[in-house]
Amino acid sequence: MKITAENFLQHELIGLRAEVEESSNRDLRGLRGAVVDETRNMLVLEDEREKKVAKAGNVFVFDLDGEERVRVRVRVSGDLLVSRPEDRIKRRG
Repeated sequence: MKITAENFLQHELIGLRAEVEESSNRDLRGLRGAVVDETRNMLVLEDEREKKVAKAGNVFVFDLDGEERVRVRVRVSGDLLVSRPEDRIKRRG
């Protein structure tokens, strides 16, 4: 199944480009990188180096591969991502 904005939460996040759009920690705002690992509560983003970012309390923007070179971005509250990746992927709706 192709990843879309509608089915985003049921897909693997590793490999996607992400940006921390909102955070109570000013140092994390604007942080960008590829998702290289995911745990229940954290995303690990890598650009020049790896940075662990808590899912809860942050808002992320993920870049999806759009058809015909159309840039598709999904904005999601990290609170919706908090769970083990394998459990989130199994969840429906």
